[in-house]
Amino acid sequence: DAARVVVGMATCGIAAGARPVMLQFVEEIKKRNLSSVTVSQTGCIGMCRFEPMVDVILPGQDKVTYVNVKPEMVARIVAEHIVNGRVVEELTIGAAQ
Repeated sequence: DAARVVVGMATCGIAAGARPVMLQFVEEIKKRNLSSVTVSQTGCIGMCRFEPMVDVILPGQDKVTYVNVKPEMVARIVAEHIVNGRVVEELTIGAAQ
């Protein structure tokens, strides 16, 4: 099963800077040659104040939602969570509320 990265790309997400975040995920995954990871986009997740939002879904695990994601945070999320399986707790929605 592939790991998935889903970026909120509705108007609210794009206005908050989701496009460069999504491009950074694509770049980082390509750079690390992670062929089993897909990057896709979705519409409004409904919590616009937390945009840009990114869901990381690893096979057999619960979805993790990262919030207020900036391009410079992407390499850490890919390295720690996607590659090594450790959720970056302080960047998740649980930490933001």
